Amino acid sequence: MSSALRRMSTSPFSSCAFQQRTSSWWPSRRPPSTATSRRSLVIAAAASNFANENREYVIVGGGNAAGYAARTFVEHGMADGRLCIVSKEAVAPYERPALTKGYLFPLDKKPARLPGFHTCVGAGGERQTSEWYKEHGIEVLYEDPVAAIDTQNQILTTSSGNLLKYGSLIISTGCAAVRFPENIGGNLPGVHYIRDVADADSLVSSLEEAKKVVVIGGGYIGMEVAAAAAGWNLDTTIIFPEDHIMPRLFTPSLARRYEELYQKNGVKFIKGVLIDKLEGGTDGRVGTVLLRNGSIIEADTVIVGIGAKPVVSPFEAVGLNNNVGGIQVDSLFRTSVPGIFAIGDVAAFPLKIYDRMARVEHVDHARKSAQHCVRTLLTAHTQPYDYLPFFYSRVFEYEGSSRKIWWQFYGDNVGDTIEVGDFDLKVATFWLNSESRVKGIFLESGSPEEFALLPKLAKSQPVVDRVKLQSASSVEEALEIASSSLRIGAAI
Repeated sequence: MSSALRRMSTSPFSSCAFQQRTSSWWPSRRPPSTATSRRSLVIAAAASNFANENREYVIVGGGNAAGYAARTFVEHGMADGRLCIVSKEAVAPYERPALTKGYLFPLDKKPARLPGFHTCVGAGGERQTSEWYKEHGIEVLYEDPVAAIDTQNQILTTSSGNLLKYGSLIISTGCAAVRFPENIGGNLPGVHYIRDVADADSLVSSLEEAKKVVVIGGGYIGMEVAAAAAGWNLDTTIIFPEDHIMPRLFTPSLARRYEELYQKNGVKFIKGVLIDKLEGGTDGRVGTVLLRNGSIIEADTVIVGIGAKPVVSPFEAVGLNNNVGGIQVDSLFRTSVPGIFAIGDVAAFPLKIYDRMARVEHVDHARKSAQHCVRTLLTAHTQPYDYLPFFYSRVFEYEGSSRKIWWQFYGDNVGDTIEVGDFDLKVATFWLNSESRVKGIFLESGSPEEFALLPKLAKSQPVVDRVKLQSASSVEEALEIASSSLRIGAAI
């Protein structure tokens, strides 16, 4: 086990910015691009012994990005009899964020369940159940992930031995949870990781019987799972090595406000410590968490949320990015191999607005990258992907909660910060650079109109009056000051 968690940079969104890196809890060439090359691949597929008209386009992966890509194929009239999805999941693509939010609500407080959150309901679209894919002529291979690829002959081999010829390929394999090694208890019964519905079902079963819950990790997964556990009225403790929760986004002041809210809901915090190992009890199930400082914490259920890593296997040959991780693509999601694309969490792409490479693990990017990629593949669309980083969380939303939490962040959290507002109502944090331009903005408990203002500010990066912003007596006044700067900038 290392002595501390490695930090990537002063900003979580710089350079290798958006990806969750594996935490230290224990010891290019320009991609070719032409519509002609894509069409030639399709023609070659049709002439092959492996030809199958239903596999002109293949998506590997069954997560958010795959679902939104499928919808975009349908919208362009190019899915029926042409598109195949190869997935390791047992169900059709769904809105994965629900797994650490509504899915974990107590059973008497209306938890989310499938088919309620299949894609694309998260963005106001149709609920795409398995029947939807059949109705639109889309072949889906469930529980049969790709095990090998032959890029020269354009053939995929699945874990069951199926051979699939593809014309154009979209890699949408997402990420896998970082796990504790088996030799420190990472695979004990009662130790959970959350990436799919089966994981969430297993955790819910544990929560039904649990008395003492330990959540390891103070990021998104940790905070959302801890909020859910509090809803079950369980003895819940969060353990992490940093000084405060959400260190890659929250300022110390902002983190303190959220920590106090969690504590009011009965959640305990143990900060600045590392895990030594997890030990089983007499029944073989996890029973204690041993810390490097010698402390022992009792637990019958442990949730590990210490990051994720991109699932690049078996596609390493198409080109990886060694800085941010994942598969290297250009601004149209093309890899270095003609006819092969990568989208969502696994794609390392040019973040145009900040002129750097990034990999974003977020549902918003999964949706938008999928749509952009498919439009590029099917049309003459050549507009570079211009993504504005966006993150959000919603917790304590179950029935009977004394305070529902919903925050949004847009932009880049670099520069000086100005915090405005009373957390009991709402709070906003502005990140300003040396020129007093808005680089990033965070808002808790905003109205729909206020939330709608955030991306405009982060995208336009107007110059604001620091003194006025610091003197604002309310979030509403601060947003009006920023909004007026936006209007002035547009008029110049």
